[in-house]
Amino acid sequence: MRIVSIVGNRPQFVKAAPLSRALRRRAEEVLVHSGQHYDPELADLFFDELGVPRPDHALEVGAGSPLAQTAVMLERLEPLLVREAPDLVVVYGDTTTTLAGALAAAKLGQPLAHVESGLRSFDRGMPEEQNRVVADHLSALRFCPTDVAVANLAREGIASGVHRVGDVMLDASRMFGPAAAARPGPRALGLEPRAYLLVTVHRAAATDTREALEDLVALLTAIDEPMVFPVHPRTRHKLEAAGMWDRLGAHRPLRLSPPVGYLDFTSLLVGARAVMTDSGGVQKEAYFHGVPCVTLRETTEWVETVEGGFNRLVGMDPERARAALADLAMPDERPPFYGDGAAAERIADIITARHS
Repeated sequence: MRIVSIVGNRPQFVKAAPLSRALRRRAEEVLVHSGQHYDPELADLFFDELGVPRPDHALEVGAGSPLAQTAVMLERLEPLLVREAPDLVVVYGDTTTTLAGALAAAKLGQPLAHVESGLRSFDRGMPEEQNRVVADHLSALRFCPTDVAVANLAREGIASGVHRVGDVMLDASRMFGPAAAARPGPRALGLEPRAYLLVTVHRAAATDTREALEDLVALLTAIDEPMVFPVHPRTRHKLEAAGMWDRLGAHRPLRLSPPVGYLDFTSLLVGARAVMTDSGGVQKEAYFHGVPCVTLRETTEWVETVEGGFNRLVGMDPERARAALADLAMPDERPPFYGDGAAAERIADIITARHS
């Protein structure tokens, strides 16, 4: 069986790490890297750390608007998929790469599998929501991380090819947890464990307009306790272009740093008092490690974490953020919302059984 897996950003590299291993024990996998994240700090480091096989094909899409990136990906994916003639195309999550991979496979009549299917924030203005809805409706196999995701698909009339398998990011968290624990983490930055906040911001809604950047800077400068912010290159570029980078850097409790690899990031996360993020993946990883999460969005696809009291939605409101940080009490037990850490094996078994 020949499988083409398409990835393009850091969370997808993390998800691919356990699944690629499971697939390659059963089938021939061809890995395609779209180049959506084209900075070596965001790509090469993750391949090296996580043992993800080097891509067989690199589309080298590079910078551009989501529409421009989608167009280039489609143009470059078509001859590649025709030549490889896979039995199945696998896409992950909800990025521009996910959308392009799903559209290309569908137009060529090639079966599609969507890993992390069924997630909904119910905000169709989010590019990520648009991408995952399209991928779900075009897929033949839909691998859902939670019961809520299965129910979301059912409400949209999708019942065939739906499998509740758990979350491959939990697989990765357990797979790489010991290596992350061995990293120096906060002490390498002169920080005491549980005495700082970890910050991540990268989504377009938080960075693509001057008003959004002003809100971000106002929120971070309103918080007067140690913070570490590994800055995504795209976010830094937007802040510098708006003349706000130095202003943010002048806020003494905040330490700006370059991007870090998955293992160092996990070490910083585990040591944090709380994480403030607009990332869906980081919300989950905070839950996996028992770290309180304050989400800088008004909606989330990971509703279980909010309903269970592990995650607070505050938008970009400084007062709501400070109130959430002042009251980080969490339930003592974390239910197994995301499975048992064996999602990759289940997915690989289902894929190979379908082909046999």
